[in-house]
Amino acid sequence: MRFQNSVFVDLLKPIDRRAFAGIVARHKGDAYDKSFKSWDHLVVLICAQLAGATSLRALETAFNANGGFHYHLGSRRLARSTLAEANARRPVGVFADLFARLSCELDRRTRRDGAELLRLIDSTPIPLSKFHDFARSNGRIHGMKMHVVYDPGIDRPFCVEVTPANVNDVEIGKKTPIEAGATYVFDKGYYDFKWWRSIHEAGALFVSRPKSNTRLADVAEREMPQTRGEGYTVLRDCEVELASKGDSKLRMRLRRLHIRRDALKDGKPQEIVMITNDMTRSAVEIAALYKARWAIELLFRWIKQHLNIRKFLGENENAVRLQLIAAMIAFVLLRIAAHRHDVDLPCLRFAELAGRFLFTRRPISRLDRPPSKYQAARRLASPRQLVLNYA
Repeated sequence: MRFQNSVFVDLLKPIDRRAFAGIVARHKGDAYDKSFKSWDHLVVLICAQLAGATSLRALETAFNANGGFHYHLGSRRLARSTLAEANARRPVGVFADLFARLSCELDRRTRRDGAELLRLIDSTPIPLSKFHDFARSNGRIHGMKMHVVYDPGIDRPFCVEVTPANVNDVEIGKKTPIEAGATYVFDKGYYDFKWWRSIHEAGALFVSRPKSNTRLADVAEREMPQTRGEGYTVLRDCEVELASKGDSKLRMRLRRLHIRRDALKDGKPQEIVMITNDMTRSAVEIAALYKARWAIELLFRWIKQHLNIRKFLGENENAVRLQLIAAMIAFVLLRIAAHRHDVDLPCLRFAELAGRFLFTRRPISRLDRPPSKYQAARRLASPRQLVLNYA
């Protein structure tokens, strides 16, 4: 009978072991943990994400209970003390570089020719308990933040960085590589004229919201052939320039749009103001771009609800960072597997089934289907009974 890998082995197949070994060598990832290699560490942390293990003891028990699969995973038996030490000492760069490589693989598999280059930039808070003494507070939460650049068209996060909670969002935004022809959408947390100008000079576009104290002078009104969009109405569209007495300059053409959303806030229609350097798209199209920013909020919600980033396997900063990056690696592996095996299931349902059947030998494309009668009969047969295999 044809050999069938477990679901977990198939999920890990997109990882090039030779390339991963190069990453480990570059970061000296195995310098201090020679018996518990970086690959062993990666496999265990991804298992924790997909299986929903929330403690070292639970992870140790669940992983070792499936010892028959360790050979094909290229891993070995787990001791929680060994994992705790590796979480504290292994360089985060090993997992971060692997995530970047897998994100490129996801882009290669899902990229559509002629698709619009839309980049959503945002961060999400990661609250931590008082036992994480390294955590910082920003006035709202005590913990860390995870910054993500996200392509909603192909459901691809391709830049991830973890920082203390008191780091300003725009400081991480400035590190984002700018792609010519792309449109970057972000909120007020990324308010920085110099960065906006660098986006414009790189041949890219941005859509954001100005702060209430930004002084903008009207230059010219723009025509609005269409004012009604899905869930909003464009009230005004005009070209503006910065009216500042200081040294702040924005040497580019800008547009300011006033949008009224149909959703009520405190019983009243909500009006928002947007600013952009896009002089080509219609006002309705630009408003739709900012509305699409909600997709990254849905990404954060999905990750927090269905992956393990609420309870951490260590109390030190390195362990928290490793677990967050491992969660993003698990997300990308699920997305690659869904495209590779033509899985026709909602993301939530596919993730639940993958976690449930992680160490089961069955095709990923048939996770939602019961095993065949022949396979069920073979499992019920006595181990002493000879089984005839027909060619």
